[in-house]
Amino acid sequence: MRTTAVESTDYSNFFRTLSAAKQRVLMLDYDGTVAPFSRDRRRASPYPAVPELLAEIMSTCETRLIMVSGRSARDIPRLLRIQPPPEIWGSHGVERLYPDGRYEEIDVSDEAVQALGEAELRLDEQCLGPHIEVKLAAVAVHWRGLDSSEVLKVRSRAYRTLEPMTFRADLTLAEFDQGVELRLRSANKGEAVRHFLQDIDRRIPVAYLGDDVDDENAFRVLNGRGLTVLVKPKCRFTAAQMWLRPPAELIGFLNDWKLACRGKS
Repeated sequence: MRTTAVESTDYSNFFRTLSAAKQRVLMLDYDGTVAPFSRDRRRASPYPAVPELLAEIMSTCETRLIMVSGRSARDIPRLLRIQPPPEIWGSHGVERLYPDGRYEEIDVSDEAVQALGEAELRLDEQCLGPHIEVKLAAVAVHWRGLDSSEVLKVRSRAYRTLEPMTFRADLTLAEFDQGVELRLRSANKGEAVRHFLQDIDRRIPVAYLGDDVDDENAFRVLNGRGLTVLVKPKCRFTAAQMWLRPPAELIGFLNDWKLACRGKS
């Protein structure tokens, strides 16, 4: 594990608490955390061994496993390929898909729906159709895998089109790894985690693993209450308590979780 002495202490203390607990919560981002980034986002498969470990943690560790993704919730099961699937929070937490198939979503105002639909049309008029992803509460533009000149062109057109629309329907512009999206301000992983923590016993240990900018919101909310982990090949300035490099250190963390549940921390 890549930790400082202080972080190592936090890690050890957390896993001792985890070992003694009767219930546990493990929250993970998908792209960049559980799965490496893919040029074709429709084929972003998880790191080898990770789905099997997650399935085992769900079935044998009294762990509520939650995938927290910027993707639409219904995209995740076909990529993760775990049966039964875990709980999934999609579109930065504004929609939820449960293992039993139940689906919940926030109400999106007519004004916001209209504005997002207009954003999609304007982006298409800028010849960005192949790079657009439409979600419940957002419209995203991706430029992963393009050469530098194409990235500059796509990014410039996206910002020029979307920025003027942030003054409408409580929308905000948020950049993510290799893309940008116009989305509802309420579509925020930090707010999703905040509401979740209000509904569970404070004695339940919670960990959150993520890599992207919006995961930082979740890190800040959870710090002081649980363990926050940046999962990324290269470290950056982060609110997370520790850093792991995927896939080996991510797999090591999941194995540590499994052993702790068996009282072997």
